[in-house]
Amino acid sequence: MITEVLTANQLKKEAPVFGQLSFDNHEQVVFCQDKDTGLKAIIGVHNTILGPALGGTRMYDYKTEWDALNDVLRLSRGMTYKAAITGLNLGGGKAVIIGDPKKIKTPELMTRFGKFVHTLGGKYYTAEDVGMETSDMDIVREVTPYVTGISESKGGAGNPSPVTAYGVYMGMKAATKFACGNDTLEGKRILVQGIGHVGEELVRLTSEEGAKVIISDINEERLQEVSLKYGVDIYRGNDLYTETADIYAPCALGATVNDETINKLKVKVIAGAANNQLADENIHGPLLQSKGIVYAPDFLINAGGIINVYAEIEGYGRDQIIAKTQNIYDTTLDILNKAKATNVTTNAAALSIAEDRITTRKNEL
Repeated sequence: MITEVLTANQLKKEAPVFGQLSFDNHEQVVFCQDKDTGLKAIIGVHNTILGPALGGTRMYDYKTEWDALNDVLRLSRGMTYKAAITGLNLGGGKAVIIGDPKKIKTPELMTRFGKFVHTLGGKYYTAEDVGMETSDMDIVREVTPYVTGISESKGGAGNPSPVTAYGVYMGMKAATKFACGNDTLEGKRILVQGIGHVGEELVRLTSEEGAKVIISDINEERLQEVSLKYGVDIYRGNDLYTETADIYAPCALGATVNDETINKLKVKVIAGAANNQLADENIHGPLLQSKGIVYAPDFLINAGGIINVYAEIEGYGRDQIIAKTQNIYDTTLDILNKAKATNVTTNAAALSIAEDRITTRKNEL
């Protein structure tokens, strides 16, 4: 047990939670620890005005606990806006489990995490995210009903990744139409960074349309597998961000559009599945605008996954899931046109629409 207590001045130097931009008026942050299973998790509930918070659980070997906290805060905030702009009666939440899923994830750990989720009494619904599988959600479902994305054999909507990828694909086509005058991806050079479940499906969709797809990932085995499966090229250069292409599709972790990369980018469109692609939306959104790069807001175009898992709560079927996800195309075009007409960034235009819906609902309560 740690007996040393930080003084107020020492705590201030450690950057208090409430003073962080990423905290952004979160309603609740829950720290979860279980010594027996090795579980260390954080659940962030950002906003529940539109409904219960829903957001996946990410398991990742963070360098520091502060990195984990910052990630869950940014992710849960993004889920609020994702649900709002998609028209779902949901709030925003997210969870992270600290650790390498290949090393410490066990059924016992997932069960214990599910029990922590259950203590929130339905204020937060969890689902699958990076480092998680549908089978993990099935384990969580054994101890709490507040989980979505469980196996179809158990009455769930199944793996949300294909629907997430389809929504990104729709948003990418809309952004391409805005930037190039038509939405065809045939012949377009697309850099896909990160080929997990969602990234691979995006590679399939774009390559089947005739795009020239180049893939990048830290996992060499996955690169070889996906390259062979879809006949796409592997990036072998020294700096992906300096590559000339039509579209950059970040599909791994966030903040890849940052101070270091933004001036290197030589693309017309950014449209990918990763959350929080802009390291600082107030700085990097305007910089992209000044460079003439069309940015499809990530929390809009990657909303297919939440549409998919929301079906379990609302009870609608596959046809409605696909129809709602296809609508991302029209919403993306509307936001890009609004941003141009009002001379604001595309991210700001999307946030404005989402915030208006939340404010309207708040005033009704």
